[in-house]
Amino acid sequence: MATAAMPTRDDFAALLNETLGGENQGFEGRVVTGTVTAIENDLAVIDVGLKSEGRVPLREFAAPGQKAELNVGDTVEVYVDRVENHQGEAMLSRDRARREAAWDKLEAEYAAGNRVEGIIFGRVKGGFTVDLSGAVAFLPGSQVDIRPVRDVTPLMDIPQPFQILKMDRRRGNIVVSRRAILEETRAEQRTGLIQSLHEGQIVEGVVKNITDYGAFVDLGGIDGLLHVTDISYKRVNHPSEVINIGDTVRVQIIRINRETQRISLGMKQLESDPWEGAGAKYPVGGLFRGRVTNITEYGAFVELEAGIEGLVHVSEMSWTKKNVHPGKIVSTSQEVDVMVLEVDEDKRRISLGLKQAQANPWSAFAERHPVGSVVEGEVKNATEFGLFIGLEGDVDGMVHMSDIAWGVSGEDALNLHHKGEMVQAQVLDVDVEKERISLGMKQLERGGVATGGGTGVSRGDVVTVTVLEVRDGGLEVQVGDDGATGFLKRTDLGRDRDEQRPERFQVGQKFDAMVIGFDRSKKPNFSVKAMQIAEEKQAVAQYGSSDSGASLGDILGEALKQKNS
Repeated sequence: MATAAMPTRDDFAALLNETLGGENQGFEGRVVTGTVTAIENDLAVIDVGLKSEGRVPLREFAAPGQKAELNVGDTVEVYVDRVENHQGEAMLSRDRARREAAWDKLEAEYAAGNRVEGIIFGRVKGGFTVDLSGAVAFLPGSQVDIRPVRDVTPLMDIPQPFQILKMDRRRGNIVVSRRAILEETRAEQRTGLIQSLHEGQIVEGVVKNITDYGAFVDLGGIDGLLHVTDISYKRVNHPSEVINIGDTVRVQIIRINRETQRISLGMKQLESDPWEGAGAKYPVGGLFRGRVTNITEYGAFVELEAGIEGLVHVSEMSWTKKNVHPGKIVSTSQEVDVMVLEVDEDKRRISLGLKQAQANPWSAFAERHPVGSVVEGEVKNATEFGLFIGLEGDVDGMVHMSDIAWGVSGEDALNLHHKGEMVQAQVLDVDVEKERISLGMKQLERGGVATGGGTGVSRGDVVTVTVLEVRDGGLEVQVGDDGATGFLKRTDLGRDRDEQRPERFQVGQKFDAMVIGFDRSKKPNFSVKAMQIAEEKQAVAQYGSSDSGASLGDILGEALKQKNS
């Protein structure tokens, strides 16, 4: 009987191929189950049923930041990279096995919209890396928390839930969010908390944020808005004047919108309402002292007490300053006396008057200057119908053009005076209601003759004067040789600019001029220009107008002939 030959290594390989049905290569790229046969240093030796065993680093069997717990005989799943490497060993990977298994599970969870558990274990540009049971996902920095987080260290290396936002297995990309989980949890808490609250309820909260229009108060998981108008009954320009971030405040729930989960809060509602009984406390016609809190184009707000403000409309600011911005009459924080004009408790409005708390200047003027008295003032303005004279008490009086001078037309009379000139006038009438003072200047003359002075000349007289002195501003002249002396301004030396030169006159020279008024000492004022205007009008009236065919020169020539004949 012949002895059988010993099988060679090639025979064993052929036998293995026959046993595995020739599918050795089918192991590659698959996750298979193997047994730990030994642990050598930091490596685990694993038999997966191939020709040779494979070695896998122990760290691949541990979660990030943890130690591997693996023993000989344990059954594990590994990924077969290659059946045999150049050393004849199987190339296995526990990480790849976990990753493949994780991807299968994650795809199912992503499709169902479920949360997954992971561990933040590293930092990368723009965010962090998360281990999802073997699969590595990207956590953007904006998705870490509801609010920006400066230090993420306390959140690392601990299992916590995440929401998958996007995943692509072919490219190996997974994007997750921790913020989505927090927002969902917060929404659930808000819904539960808002159900436990009701309007009118008094609660405590912590001020989280302050804006120009109010403050947000944390009521224990849900925020409420405390509007600036509901902080106090008194005027609050900015919430930071009353509260600060971090303050614990006691508030009342004013409104709850359960659909939008918005809550409106109030602090002043916990105080007594100062407007109750305001009508009795501040009767119409009463005088009170208050503080200016705000100034607008249409008026100024005056605080009478904490929580009660009244408006002084711009029309009630001053007796004499019309169409002036309120800021030029009063200033913020200034204390003023005001009169109550109207009270509306329902609308919480009080109308105040600033001028009513002061003496009416027209009434005061009427008391000090009855009709017939003489006043003095500066010509403020000249209009087509008269002169406005500034009087004491910051009031104006008007001299109608017909009351400026005797024997001179209104238009000519207006030309006799200029802005800034000091004049005297007689009080003709004072209408306090309409705030009008009527004055007359010609009434200071008796029958057209100047009152006082004994000059012997009247306003409107044409007299011959003698030059006594030549000045830059005009001429000092005298009526006749021994009559009244007076002044003739350079602007009154003639109608033409060339005639208005004092240097063309000499001392002792005589010429005709018209008496146009008197100064404070009753000395007459003269005008050649006024005389020329009066003569021209008289000539036109007597000899016709240029419309009749006669020129102005013809008319004046005829008038001179008559005068000389």
